[in-house]
Amino acid sequence: MTYSEFLKKRRSVRDYEQKAVGIDVINEILNEATLAPSASNNQPCRFVVINCRETIKRLSDESKANLLKDFEQKKASLSPEYIELLKNDKFNVFYNAPCVIYIVGSKAVHSLEIDCALAASYIMFAAAARGLGTCWIGLGAHIRDPKLKAELGMDENLRIIAPLIIGYPKEIPAASPRNAPKILRVISQVKG
Repeated sequence: MTYSEFLKKRRSVRDYEQKAVGIDVINEILNEATLAPSASNNQPCRFVVINCRETIKRLSDESKANLLKDFEQKKASLSPEYIELLKNDKFNVFYNAPCVIYIVGSKAVHSLEIDCALAASYIMFAAAARGLGTCWIGLGAHIRDPKLKAELGMDENLRIIAPLIIGYPKEIPAASPRNAPKILRVISQVKG
């Protein structure tokens, strides 16, 4: 498969086989993620790997409760379909994936969102190259319980940027339509 074909075939996956992803495979993927660029080569990304279904469910429940609380207190806006999903006890924001990887970093790092997003992209590509599926789950970032954060190895100076689910896909979803690039302007040196 060419690089271009690879890019076109990578998909966000939300339906997984019950097969676990080995920690050796996760370590290979995370080693490749450390090759992602970061501002000033600061490399601020840290990773939390959760492959315990009970813990993943607790993280989902915590995130759902916090999102609903924020919505009720008018600190967040949510579409009606998300509100219904978040109220459903059976809905797991991580889609019952066998593994979650949190990409986190210091709140003091100005470029943290960008640096972690680049690392997330590398994880997604490294996983796809191994036949695994991934999806960035923004709904899963709302973890506030200090005990749960401590269980994840996170102190108060760290912030969750990218919760990624990873696993063996039941199927690869069809491609969503993509728009052509919207180039506002091309400025070139004119040779006289």
